[in-house]
Amino acid sequence: MSDFKIMKTRYILLLLFVLVTINAWAQAPAPKGKISGKVTDAATKQPVDYATISVYKQGVAAPFNGISTDPKGNFTVDQIPPGEYRITADFLGYQRTTVDHVIVKAGGTTNLGEVLLSPNTHQLKDVTVTATTPTVQNKIDKMVYNPQNDLSAQGGVAIDILKKVPQITVDIDGNVELQGNANIRFLINGKPSSIFGASLADALASIPASQIKSIEVVTSPGAKYDAAGTGGIINIILKDSRVEGVNGSVNLSAGTRRENGSFNLNMRKGNFGVNAFFSGNAQINSNAPNTSNRTSTDGLGNTTTLFQQGSNNFKRNGYQSGLNFTWNISKHDDLTASVGFNHFGNHGSGLTNQDENKVDPNGIELSDIKTLRTSSSKFSGTSTDVSLAYKKTFEKEGQELDILYSSSFGNNSFSSSQLLQNLQAGTIPTGITNNNPGKDKETNISVDYTHPVSKNFTIETGGKLDFNHINNNVVTDTLLNGANVPNYNQTYGFTYDRKIYAYYLSLTTSVFNNFLDIKAGLRDEYTVTTADFKNTNIPNYNILVPSLVFSHKISESQSVKLSYTRRIERPDYGDLNPFLNISDTHNISTGDPNLKPERGDNFELGYNKSFDGGANINIAAFYRKNTDDLQRFTTFYDTLTIDGSTYTNVSLTKRYNLGSEEREGVNIYASVPITKAFNLRTNMIFSNRTSNNPGSPSVSGFTYRLNLNAQYNFGHDLSAEFFGNYNSSQRSIQGTQPKFVFYNIAMRKMFMNKKASIGLTASNPFAKYVSQSSTTYGTGFNQTNIRYVPIQSFGISLSYKFGKLEFKKDREKDDNGGKQDDMPADKGK
Repeated sequence: MSDFKIMKTRYILLLLFVLVTINAWAQAPAPKGKISGKVTDAATKQPVDYATISVYKQGVAAPFNGISTDPKGNFTVDQIPPGEYRITADFLGYQRTTVDHVIVKAGGTTNLGEVLLSPNTHQLKDVTVTATTPTVQNKIDKMVYNPQNDLSAQGGVAIDILKKVPQITVDIDGNVELQGNANIRFLINGKPSSIFGASLADALASIPASQIKSIEVVTSPGAKYDAAGTGGIINIILKDSRVEGVNGSVNLSAGTRRENGSFNLNMRKGNFGVNAFFSGNAQINSNAPNTSNRTSTDGLGNTTTLFQQGSNNFKRNGYQSGLNFTWNISKHDDLTASVGFNHFGNHGSGLTNQDENKVDPNGIELSDIKTLRTSSSKFSGTSTDVSLAYKKTFEKEGQELDILYSSSFGNNSFSSSQLLQNLQAGTIPTGITNNNPGKDKETNISVDYTHPVSKNFTIETGGKLDFNHINNNVVTDTLLNGANVPNYNQTYGFTYDRKIYAYYLSLTTSVFNNFLDIKAGLRDEYTVTTADFKNTNIPNYNILVPSLVFSHKISESQSVKLSYTRRIERPDYGDLNPFLNISDTHNISTGDPNLKPERGDNFELGYNKSFDGGANINIAAFYRKNTDDLQRFTTFYDTLTIDGSTYTNVSLTKRYNLGSEEREGVNIYASVPITKAFNLRTNMIFSNRTSNNPGSPSVSGFTYRLNLNAQYNFGHDLSAEFFGNYNSSQRSIQGTQPKFVFYNIAMRKMFMNKKASIGLTASNPFAKYVSQSSTTYGTGFNQTNIRYVPIQSFGISLSYKFGKLEFKKDREKDDNGGKQDDMPADKGK
């Protein structure tokens, strides 16, 4: 990319920063007021907790602010401009209460006193409760994507939803980047899982979309979060239910490329609830043609061309199951326990024709070797996740203690085989097979405490222990003279342990009469790593991780945020292992036990505005600098000697700390309701990445991603959606990454009072394959790879919700967890 384009990109980002900052500070409002009160049951005089308080401008039909009452029925709605308002209080099973002509003065508090809710005197029969949640919610420390109305993801998996999430890009192989960074910390329900450690792409393809409640994107995590992940954190929240009664759902889908199904069952009575789920999926076998052409030159001027052409068959399967238990022991004590079992696997096989041709500087052929390579691989991974969480609240509002224990146990197995047949008559085939079983265990113990010192000043502190243990073995046999014999140079085993000790302190406050909200934190993490790799001593290290967020609410409809955080990427066991993997003699890989952790300093400026009528725009400009940048680098060798054996025409790939990387960019998300029935959403990312490597010229690459989501409601519970996505190609330190085009069409019809639905989806319906072309180059070699990836698919999905829901308002609980003065429940289907 030219210097002019780089400068242009930076000037655009600087201009954006200046405009948003000027807009934020120039529109500083007059001091705002508050509305407070207490909601109680008109019959029993008991507090009504979690009642919904809505604030309307007098004479306006739609609310512009609101809040839920606390466990004692109290509420305070702040940041209210001076004026006249209408206040409503609602809760299921009660009649709405409205308070008109509420006057709010600048800087003052209007106390409504006791707001009474009267229970409904009749039993509800057929009640349909419809909760409209915004597709994207922007919060001070994260962005939340809610896929409930995501038609094109119906019958899909987690990776299909991630393609829609702002600030996230997904390539054709399921590799995920957050603001252009692939080093992301993935969580399930806020907890780590060993399911992600074995194969991230397989894990994300094993979670059905129907099982996902929301996806949280944290680009600037605070001190409370683990420091791992220079790109940030993606937290996948699975569905559960806290509604009284017995209910559930069934989801089934079938298609030309993928099939899956899920079952949810929720049971809750009084203070105790249980959620059970099972989901399974399979990707039907698909065939992907590919070619690779590598040209290299040796020290004598001879040129070798290695041309490979073949195809790979691939299929995948997986399932998940789990039980979640909740027990409200008393009004101040809650206990939650969960156990989950996950499995996924894949099977691939391929056939590749290889032609290795060598000529001298005059073009005279020195050799021409034609071979046929047959390969096969199988992977199977299981994980069991268990957790126990205890939450204690106190009489003081906002004061709470959280204790969490979680463990994840993984058991993985990988096997592969390769047979190489020289097509010249009379030659004997050679081959290699290996079996790689492994086990891993990750245990986390965390304690978090929140203490509100005053109304505008809160302290959070806590600590965490993170212990990770891996045991891995590789047994390799080589085919010689028609018989498999042990290959001791490629047979090995290791034990790997990593312990992380963390402590953090975080402060939240409001200054200048609530004009500016500030959250500052510091986290300290000490890492101890041991492994019995040959001749290896991995150093320990301590890292301080600061974070700082400034947030200003310009008005009720717009806000601005400026944040800074430091993140790290620890090299994992595969990066550290010095063992040389020679399963493919032309492409060898290894690790380096002396790798240091990568450190990332991330800055982000965000602006969010909501408009009358439901439109919303979010702009996030970001700058990231990684030092000791971890990058994979390929070096070409004419000949390479390993353990007494010499290999020719070899590419050796290894991960290095390669100087630094800088990335600046902007993400723009917008949602626009064109009409009541027609809605458009778009997400755009533009960024430039510069890699600075000592001894080599810096490499810059500009990239962008554009997508458009259009949804139309035809009425009569029939709706349709179109989703299109374009990822541009990007230059890397040793080549270019391919572009990616994807589009999806979907329809859904709901019936049986919205309890059931049927959906149709089509992905890339007019093209069977997506072509992917990438290049890699370095000293003495140049390589081009082309893949044809089959992503065309057609599918149908069915969904059904069942069960009877009981909406009951619990009264104040006694110290033993019992309830006092319970009212008869209003019931409905």
